[in-house]
Amino acid sequence: MKREEFIKAISQRLKLIRTEYGITQEVMSDVLGISKKTLVETEKGRRELAWTEAIAVATVFEKSEVLQQILGGDAGDIIRALAFEDRHIQYPPTMGGKVWWRTIDEKDEIRLQQNYVTGHYRLLDKEDCRLISSFDRNEVEEYRNSLGRK
Repeated sequence: MKREEFIKAISQRLKLIRTEYGITQEVMSDVLGISKKTLVETEKGRRELAWTEAIAVATVFEKSEVLQQILGGDAGDIIRALAFEDRHIQYPPTMGGKVWWRTIDEKDEIRLQQNYVTGHYRLLDKEDCRLISSFDRNEVEEYRNSLGRK
């Protein structure tokens, strides 16, 4: 999944998310900090959300079943993978990937996991701290291999 796909997926399901929460367009637009006109145009498919608007939807409505189905669980994880694509940062601990993740392999106490829904990869250390997230498995494996050389 790329940023454009993330934005499109959330934009196309914006009305479903709103109705799932049982709120009006006025409330939804106020919560997201966008005009009602912008919300209506997005719900009708005339425009897509901007990157920051899509992040706002995914963050504010993180418990939405609609969002969890399209993002494979934690919206924050996919947002971070997209936001930090091609950048390596130190992530805090995770819960280890109980539901949305499958472990592909483990080497030197470093687990390579893949998200069932979105297909992106991550590495977790023995304390379940995320070391890297990416849609490119080769990049993740190269990063893991470089850890042994440091």
